[in-house]
Amino acid sequence: MPVFEAHIEDVEQRALTGTLPAQQDVIRLMTQAYQRYRTLDEGVVADYIPILGRADPARFGLSLVGVNGFVHELGDTAVGFSIQSISKAFVFALVREALGHEKLHEVVGVNNTGLPFNSVIAIELNDGSPMNSMNNAGAIATTALIPGADAQQRWDDLVGGLSAFAGHPLEVDQEVYRSEAETNHRNQALGRLLQSYGRLAVDPAEVVDLYTRQCVLTVTSTDPATMGATLADGGVNPVTGERVVSAETCRDTLAVLASCGMYERSGEWLFEIGLPGKSGVSGGIVAVSPGKGALGSFSPPLDPAGNSVRGQRACAHLSRALGLNLFASARFDSTEGALA
Repeated sequence: MPVFEAHIEDVEQRALTGTLPAQQDVIRLMTQAYQRYRTLDEGVVADYIPILGRADPARFGLSLVGVNGFVHELGDTAVGFSIQSISKAFVFALVREALGHEKLHEVVGVNNTGLPFNSVIAIELNDGSPMNSMNNAGAIATTALIPGADAQQRWDDLVGGLSAFAGHPLEVDQEVYRSEAETNHRNQALGRLLQSYGRLAVDPAEVVDLYTRQCVLTVTSTDPATMGATLADGGVNPVTGERVVSAETCRDTLAVLASCGMYERSGEWLFEIGLPGKSGVSGGIVAVSPGKGALGSFSPPLDPAGNSVRGQRACAHLSRALGLNLFASARFDSTEGALA
């Protein structure tokens, strides 16, 4: 059973197309969701990356950024954590912006494998194709496509682009980087396997190091919300007003997140929550409602698929309460020319 299934039936479904509710309603409903789930004691903190196992399981931050620039934060929103796999979504967007729709799709896929995020079998079963760009193999192949004359230029462009999404400079957590670099043997193996199939045009060791560094950029729960709101706002950061990517890039990125963003639980997530989303093993989640804004959450305890338990519950609650679900719409009243 999905972690959110039995906990959202009593949340009134708001069918809303167009905009977020009034700010006072957003604040009230976010407070309701935060209070409901902040003491939830389910899930396990990831420890396969040693330093992540030291995270405080009680931490819970919840943020919303609207396309109008409205920001609301609750809980541990000042606590920094490594962005981890949430970075995959925004690196995908940067590569899509640089190379275009067709070129990117030639190399990385947009279909869910239904297998764990670090699966080797998924590559072997698909003739070397990294068919899921939100899993580790596909993300490594995507990172390898960042343009640049050398590794330093590629890194500068990558971190600059992610910082533009967040609206401020992002920095590497060196302690987390060292911990991951010492234990990322499986990712190194994925890089070599992709190279053996001719899927990488650059040195796999260099690419895996670049990928590792992108995953250990420090964020708070408001950063993924701002980054997601930039995708929701057609590529313009609603806090800074800076255009980061094109509206076409946002469309493609959100489509991939809808199908692949929550690993093997992506179908359940879309069925219950109805939003493009992405999670990270440190406990972060971003969920995007196009044209409205995005939710960002941080809570380290994870379900077996690697998704934050509290984050999923809060997103499920707010998707219904705030009318964010892409598939929930109000009936059109032709006699009044308005939504009923």
